[in-house]
Amino acid sequence: MPDTSSPAPAPSTRSLRLGVAGPVGTGKSSLIATICRAMAGELQIGVITNDIYTDEDARFLRSAGVLPEERIRAVETGACPHTAIRDDVTTNLLAVEDLEADFAPLDLVLVESGGDNLTATFSPALVDAQIFVLDVAGGGDVARKGGPGIARADLLVINKIDLAPYVEVDVEQMVADAVEAREGGPVLALSRKQQDTVEKLCVWVRGLVASHRSGQHVPQDPGPMAPHFHADEDGGYVHTHGEEDAVHHQH
Repeated sequence: MPDTSSPAPAPSTRSLRLGVAGPVGTGKSSLIATICRAMAGELQIGVITNDIYTDEDARFLRSAGVLPEERIRAVETGACPHTAIRDDVTTNLLAVEDLEADFAPLDLVLVESGGDNLTATFSPALVDAQIFVLDVAGGGDVARKGGPGIARADLLVINKIDLAPYVEVDVEQMVADAVEAREGGPVLALSRKQQDTVEKLCVWVRGLVASHRSGQHVPQDPGPMAPHFHADEDGGYVHTHGEEDAVHHQH
């Protein structure tokens, strides 16, 4: 008799997609490299980087040897960084899906935003969760300034804490300010040179991957980015990201 049973379902190629955002120089690429170094032995990982006109961040990660080079892909946004992670995520989403299809099954795809300001947030259409990165060299008061990225990312990382004595920043106070700004949300003080802090980051990532695999993780929309100023040859404009007018310029 012919076999009338249903074919076995194809294995899922859907990874956990984790965005990493923050201002220029806070160590987003370094954080991604740290995760890859520490966890590549237990998770299948891919990376998508964003730069406006270059693939510099991708080249940094490839040269660091943290993953096979073909698992690190660059997106050149050609626009302000937040546009490609919030307003029109098409290019990034296609890059993530291609990476997942080429190396299935991946456990984790890290999507690095280009360096942006304190308002940066990823669309939940692109990532399942997001990390926002500050560093001590930006000043001990930066966490108090708030903004959607600081307040509503799934994890806030205060990076490069080994530099705190040289820039006269009180890490404990900066963390306390961050916890208050996030109304108790998770904050991690991190240095890639301090293994105990790296392990805390890995524990958080493991928990998120496990929650995603079990279907328990529900992506949260951190809300649109706050209005912010862009300088240009005409003096600049205020860029807003409202739901009804995703890209609105007020000159």
